[in-house]
Amino acid sequence: MGYGSLPIVVTLSSAQPHPSGIIKPIMVGLEETISMPLVITEQGTIRIKGSRVSLDSIVHHFKLGATAEQIVQSFPSLSLCDVYSSIAYYRTHRQEIEEYLKEQETAADAVQEQLESNPDYQAEIAELRSRILGRWTAARTNGEGAPME
Repeated sequence: MGYGSLPIVVTLSSAQPHPSGIIKPIMVGLEETISMPLVITEQGTIRIKGSRVSLDSIVHHFKLGATAEQIVQSFPSLSLCDVYSSIAYYRTHRQEIEEYLKEQETAADAVQEQLESNPDYQAEIAELRSRILGRWTAARTNGEGAPME
């Protein structure tokens, strides 16, 4: 995928005249284009336009049962309209988005594996653990109790 906006076209039409007879035959076919608030970054991540929030985050919260209003509370930089549109896009393109999410997870796992196998990273983690243990031991020795209790 390149990066840019993801356009979605919603076409509503009906060959049947409106039951009330009020709508003229010219207006029976309604076509409207809706711009989605999604952009694809150069790294291939789908984000909500104008924010750093990924579609992955929206979908994750939605799958956990969060409403659009609750998602907006978790991500105040988003508008309710953006969240509803993102959920609609996910529901309309579920298979493609699920494939995208699997690709994102595989890529994240690869990066994590690469980091964790790096000797410099392992040394930094060992140093950090040692400092934390030292602080914890000092606090216990001084009668302050464990810092995380």
